[in-house]
Amino acid sequence: MRLPYFWDEAGYYVPAARDILLNGSIIPHSTVSNAHPPLVMVWLAFWWKVVGDAPLVTRTAMLVLAAFSLLGIFRLAECVANTRVAIAATLCTAVYPVFFTQSSLAQVDLAASGLMFFGLAAYVEEQPIASILWFSLAALTKETAILAPIALAGWEIMGVLSTNSSSRKLWLARDVERSGQRNNVGSARRIVSLLIPALPLAAWYGYHYGHTGFVFGNPEFFRYNVAATLSPIRFVLALAMRLWQISGYLHLWVLTSSMLLAMRMLPPLLDSTSERPRITVPVQMVFYVVVLTYSVAMSLIGGAVLARYMLPAVPLVIILSVSTLWRRMKFWPAAVAFVALAFVVAWFWNPPYGFSPEDNLAYRDYIVLHEDGERFLEARYPMARVLTAWPASDELTRPWLGYMTRPMSVVRIEDFSLDEMLSAAEFRSNYEVALIFSTKYEPGSARWDRWRRWTQWKTRFFGFHRDVPPAAAAQILGGQKVFSEQRRGQWIAVIEMEKIEQARTPPSESELHALSSSPISR
Repeated sequence: MRLPYFWDEAGYYVPAARDILLNGSIIPHSTVSNAHPPLVMVWLAFWWKVVGDAPLVTRTAMLVLAAFSLLGIFRLAECVANTRVAIAATLCTAVYPVFFTQSSLAQVDLAASGLMFFGLAAYVEEQPIASILWFSLAALTKETAILAPIALAGWEIMGVLSTNSSSRKLWLARDVERSGQRNNVGSARRIVSLLIPALPLAAWYGYHYGHTGFVFGNPEFFRYNVAATLSPIRFVLALAMRLWQISGYLHLWVLTSSMLLAMRMLPPLLDSTSERPRITVPVQMVFYVVVLTYSVAMSLIGGAVLARYMLPAVPLVIILSVSTLWRRMKFWPAAVAFVALAFVVAWFWNPPYGFSPEDNLAYRDYIVLHEDGERFLEARYPMARVLTAWPASDELTRPWLGYMTRPMSVVRIEDFSLDEMLSAAEFRSNYEVALIFSTKYEPGSARWDRWRRWTQWKTRFFGFHRDVPPAAAAQILGGQKVFSEQRRGQWIAVIEMEKIEQARTPPSESELHALSSSPISR
């Protein structure tokens, strides 16, 4: 709760909220604007104004939004299934590692998802005014939340155009007249109510364009998240990752495989004389439309294939899975408890594949490492110029992020790949010390990493690189490692530069290869 800010928190959302607090500007100027709607940042600025600007206040305010999001999941599950399924699904969502860690981080995806779930509940319950309100708020929390109502509007249009009587059972039957035909007037009203939430978002983009000259954020942000992602090969690879994230990621497979086994091997249970009901097919189709839309859209856009982008879809999969277990398994509470336990284990257990540290408590390891390394740096080299990469470059220059007591002078590079380190070695007179750290969690080489084409695709489409270990970095830069620490696959090190006239001869290519592949030494 008192940890300093992490990664995208420090890079965008906290600076943007701080601009609102200090000068009332909903378009950030202390960081490059990404055109994200300002609702969550306004929420944080409000609580900083009332209580005080501190990580504890920030994380408490985000936990309030997380609790509200869980209420939205409960309401949706209760209206499509029953109270017992709603309680179990809400519990599983709350302890799912991605939701659990995001619940206290100052980012927008979880809050937008929660508002979207309220909108889905209102849509299923035929409350058009409420659905307009919730979907509009969700879109003003994060722009991608507009995907849900737009997708459902497209689904409604398909229902209007459908002439096959056997396929009409796929749509909610609230408009079916005595003749058996759908009431197109009612469908048109619903379509309009689903499209209205796009208007507030369009107004925000118009306001943003009027003040910055850009609609969808700065050109580099648009290039990274949209223009550079429109490749057929990248789409296929990203789609496979998205499908994994909604079905198996961080022990989610324990729940989905249990659901599939129950469907295949167990008949529905009887309550009195009738079978336990399933979630109706039209409601299931609503869920599938939203899940499919997010899977495809988040494969087409988004430079980083982050699991938090799928938070609008994963709870829907959890609701469907828990409902199936309730319907078919006699001891379904024990199965749900086992799933919840598997999720809790995934808080602490790093999987044998690459993942983002923000998806479980690995993000705490990252923050603690950076606290230790940067405190050492500030205590021993308070006036030094520091070579490092983002986000440490922000951590060292912005004390209000919680890492430093005073700003330091920074020379920034992109990352700690071999090419970047060799380039930095050419101007070593510009800095006195280097702060290097693991920018990605990599558990080690997997079998598929031996496939050269896969490595090339990762490098080209997903920014993959290998960080040079501290020992190799020290030799490349002509310095001496004076601090090193590691935690569960992540590491940080401080390298002090030698005098230029005393610097060692740069290592040969064979020495570089041996050093870059050597294990990290503490």
